[in-house]
Amino acid sequence: MGTGRLWRDGALLRSSGEDSEPRRDPGAAREARAHRRGVHARAHALRDRLGDRRAAPLRAPHLAHLDAELVRAGCLLHDIGVYRLYGEDGRLDHGNYIRHGPLGHEIFEAEGFPETLRGFCSHHTGVGLTRRDIVRQELPLPPADYLAVTQEERLVMYADKCHTKSRPSTFLSPDEYAAHVRRFGEDKVIAFQVLRAEFGEPDLTGPVPGFGTEEDATAAADRG
Repeated sequence: MGTGRLWRDGALLRSSGEDSEPRRDPGAAREARAHRRGVHARAHALRDRLGDRRAAPLRAPHLAHLDAELVRAGCLLHDIGVYRLYGEDGRLDHGNYIRHGPLGHEIFEAEGFPETLRGFCSHHTGVGLTRRDIVRQELPLPPADYLAVTQEERLVMYADKCHTKSRPSTFLSPDEYAAHVRRFGEDKVIAFQVLRAEFGEPDLTGPVPGFGTEEDATAAADRG
């Protein structure tokens, strides 16, 4: 796998023809960049054991074995499937948003990327979607289990829950997300608490990436 392609998510979007949709909606493109940076900042902070003050990380020696480069790629590219959901009018198809994970998986498969990267797309929604969830909720997805498999995927999934795609983007505390996910069942709350116990409490004290914070540490990491 060429690591250079992983870091330049913009270049990958251009090569796959997927960057034209969000450019029709500058606000959506800015929102997507902010979210990628927010997720990466939280994942970096949870994993980094080196005391990098820019990200105010938690020291987590039990996560030292994780592939930091793969985590970074997953953070920056897990939502690539969203770009397939923009119509010719530049509007996002919110009704099919749940499909963005498998759509991203398809994009990377077509580009020849391995499952180690594709899984970040199809395995990050909520705290995981099961075949039972899809059938019971009549979701527009092929019935299957879309669950994080590797610990890198689980870390990106957890970090993803700490940053919203709202305008302006905001951080979401673990308690806030637990309250949000409860509407889907207590099993989802339990699954989230397992992630919380595994990775710890995220640092939500810094500036929210995007919307005036383009030059923060995560933006620098994004430029890599």
